[in-house]
Amino acid sequence: MRSPAIARLALAYLCATAALIGLTATFAPHAFYDDFPFIAHWVDLLPPYNEHLVTDVGGLYLGFALLFAWAAWSLERVLSRAVCFAWLLTAGLHLIFHVRHLDGFGTGDAVAEIASLALLLVAPLLALWAAAPGARRPEAPQA
Repeated sequence: MRSPAIARLALAYLCATAALIGLTATFAPHAFYDDFPFIAHWVDLLPPYNEHLVTDVGGLYLGFALLFAWAAWSLERVLSRAVCFAWLLTAGLHLIFHVRHLDGFGTGDAVAEIASLALLLVAPLLALWAAAPGARRPEAPQA
């Protein structure tokens, strides 16, 4: 493994991010819809509120939080790779949706939203790099 500390840090960051979103969407779905990301109001600029959809998304994020915590704790390479690639797929599709649906957003909010969603792709890439096998050292010749 190239860097267990960096892998753990990136996976723990992803766990915290997913847990924050998941807990809010699951247990306070209307607040999530009205106020997320809590420094601006982005979600309510999209289609009408649907409690079922918001709590389902919250559960999805909590599932990711559990898997990221497990991966950070165990540093199992297969688990770390699987959860990072699954997150990259989910976060990438999420980013594409939002890039295509910026109507109603001011320029600053549009840039901030797209940048924050794009940043969600950095930590799993970092974790994948850090959890990859390190370079092998050449063996010393036998005397």
